[in-house]
Amino acid sequence: MLAKLDVQTGGSAPVARIEGEVDASNAGALAAELKSAIPNSALGLVLDLSETTYLDSSGVHLIFDLADALRRRQQTLQLVVRPETFVGDVLSAVGLAGIAQRHASVPEALGALSTAVD
Repeated sequence: MLAKLDVQTGGSAPVARIEGEVDASNAGALAAELKSAIPNSALGLVLDLSETTYLDSSGVHLIFDLADALRRRQQTLQLVVRPETFVGDVLSAVGLAGIAQRHASVPEALGALSTAVD
């Protein structure tokens, strides 16, 4: 199943959930939609990948590009990734240290986002 994106706004940061597969056929459109969903007033973005079943190099590039765009706006990217999944293994292999923090749940990621600016 190709990716389905759901963005919830409100609060200090939008929460974007990607369900399904992220690959070269949809990564560009997802990136554009994600970037447009983040207001300048937000602390950053929580990207929930807990229901993402597949992520290829285009999906990895999407995450690095999104994190860089947020950093330039003095915002941060927080990821929600289930451990011991294909996506979790891919993201561990590419080394996200310094790019985005990984969390087990959306509330944990939102908490980290709010403490990052305190």
